[in-house]
Amino acid sequence: MASSDDDGPSARDFFAVGSSSFSEFLAAHRPELLPTRRPFPDGVRAAPDRFPHGTTVLALAYRDGVMIAGDRRATMGNLIAQRDLEKVHPADDHTAVAFAGTVGLALDMVKLYQVELKHFEKVEGIPMTLGAKATRLAGMIRQNLGQAMQGLAVVPLLAGYDTGARDGRRGRIFGFDVTGGAYEKSDFHAEGSGSPYARGALKKLFHPDMTRREAALAALQALYDAADDDSATGGPDLGRRIFPIVSVITAEGFERLPEPETEDLTREMVEQRRSRPDGPNATP
Repeated sequence: MASSDDDGPSARDFFAVGSSSFSEFLAAHRPELLPTRRPFPDGVRAAPDRFPHGTTVLALAYRDGVMIAGDRRATMGNLIAQRDLEKVHPADDHTAVAFAGTVGLALDMVKLYQVELKHFEKVEGIPMTLGAKATRLAGMIRQNLGQAMQGLAVVPLLAGYDTGARDGRRGRIFGFDVTGGAYEKSDFHAEGSGSPYARGALKKLFHPDMTRREAALAALQALYDAADDDSATGGPDLGRRIFPIVSVITAEGFERLPEPETEDLTREMVEQRRSRPDGPNATP
């Protein structure tokens, strides 16, 4: 059992009355463990080709909830750093987070956010509302502003099924900027260097009564368009059997589409592109 500040928090610290935020607990007792610490002295910026960066991620609402998806590529400048990166993660039973930006920091932020939500629920006895989850994630991004200014930005995308919504759609999507601004998005959104092309594809394919299959195909088409015009976004790799990650959040909770289902839909989409390279027309 730790007994001094140098060794870490003591048993008394864990039972002291305080905030329900795990991040604030770490900041008070073990700040060096926070992923938001500046890695470089003031005035020093990270070289853009030295750290893996991930793109592109997107989310869209559909009939039963919300879908969130991402390509698998990470780049370092003109190099492909990783071909099978996982950018979409469950945050809790009814919330998922995806990320674009500096991979190492993003993965640490996702892990901290998962603990943050679990810690709050255990301390308060109830889960956070979806709006509060977005606010809490915005605060974590704001704490990372110093690193973002040094070239190590993380821009997440939050999607969730709002079990407390009384009317209207329960699938909700939140985008963020590097300063911690949180913005609820209607219908669909995308982040990362390929996001303008992904949003353009979703704009022509989206309709509010999409089935899970239609939403998945729209997400795959959007990621394909992003990879077609953005070299940092990876398209489906049929030879290596590396496909985008597609997940849904419904009343039943978070579910990642099984790989065989994603593979079948991806191959169907690629086959359609042979006769229509620019993708399907807008939904009438």
